[in-house]
Amino acid sequence: MFSLKILIVEDDSVSALLLQRALEKNNHEIIGIADTGEKALDILEEQQSDIVMMDINLAGDLDGIKTTEIINEKYDIPVVYLSASSDAETLNKVVGTNPSAYVIKPFNIRELNMVIELAIFKDRKEKELQKLNNELEEKVRIRTAELYEANKELTKALEKEREINELKSRIVLNVSHGFKTPLTSILSSAQLLQMYAEKDHPFKQKITKHAFKIENAVRTLNNLLTSVLFFGKADANQMEFKPKKMFLGAFVKELLDTVKAGVENGVKITTNLGKLPKTITSDSELLYQVFENLLSNAIKYSKEDGDVIFSLDFEEGFLKGKVEDFGIGIPKSEQSQLFDRFFRAKNVGIVEGSGLGLSIVKKCLEVMDGDITFTSEVGKGTTFVVSIPVK
Repeated sequence: MFSLKILIVEDDSVSALLLQRALEKNNHEIIGIADTGEKALDILEEQQSDIVMMDINLAGDLDGIKTTEIINEKYDIPVVYLSASSDAETLNKVVGTNPSAYVIKPFNIRELNMVIELAIFKDRKEKELQKLNNELEEKVRIRTAELYEANKELTKALEKEREINELKSRIVLNVSHGFKTPLTSILSSAQLLQMYAEKDHPFKQKITKHAFKIENAVRTLNNLLTSVLFFGKADANQMEFKPKKMFLGAFVKELLDTVKAGVENGVKITTNLGKLPKTITSDSELLYQVFENLLSNAIKYSKEDGDVIFSLDFEEGFLKGKVEDFGIGIPKSEQSQLFDRFFRAKNVGIVEGSGLGLSIVKKCLEVMDGDITFTSEVGKGTTFVVSIPVK
């Protein structure tokens, strides 16, 4: 057994002497013997002790229990109680001071040594645990402070990003609106040129040809700006669902007239209209964006003089639309990216496009609580199906 420095607190001199001899026989060093609590505290003030053997009943103002409470508070030294009493009242008082052990007199020296070893072991483990707990608390405190600082920096960065996004959205909206007016003027001038060319003019054919090119280029640019404006509003959280009563037949006619006017590759649109109500309540602008983009894409990626089938029906409060083409199709490996902004499949070749159409469709459907599905096979075509709740 390891050697310890021990303080004996015992008011019976014979018991104290017997205890001293027994402990010294096991190579322990007795730093002092005190018969009162006051003397015990004086000794501890002068010398360091590893453990205190404490009698409960002492002479003087401080009994063993009171003395132990002071030792626990000032020195944090393990205390082993020595007592001839084992009644419930005494034990209850003892437990409140968290003793390292309790030995009933007369004691067996072998058992006493075992109790001392266990008391020292218990004390060391408790202190190790306390040290680990303190270290953990310190680490938690430091980590909490670091997380707080990191959160402050993240908040600043997010605020900065929000300001930049707002500025970007304002710039996009302002610039796009600025382009709209001159484009409208250019388009009107191109149309006027075509009207003038209808008269007998020596350059009639050339004027018509170039005016047509100008008109198509302006329409393409105008569509791109419309798409940019759309996402500018979406990013600035300015997109709203504004349902109004609308005449469905007039809407479909306007939609098809506009789409057919832009056909350049001879594609024919076949329309299958089911039993549609005369009027519905929905957002006509968002509906137009959905079907116009789907039909324009179907025409654009169809073969020369091909066919596009547009079906529209009404079922249990839902407007069901289907756009089917027999064109180039979408590679399977790229179908998961189809609704991403600016995404264009690798097989589109020289067909012009911004890659914004389907992302606009997706956003509009989200605003209207609608959904979209599609099937596609390379070389065989693509079919889109949309379902939109209306009243």
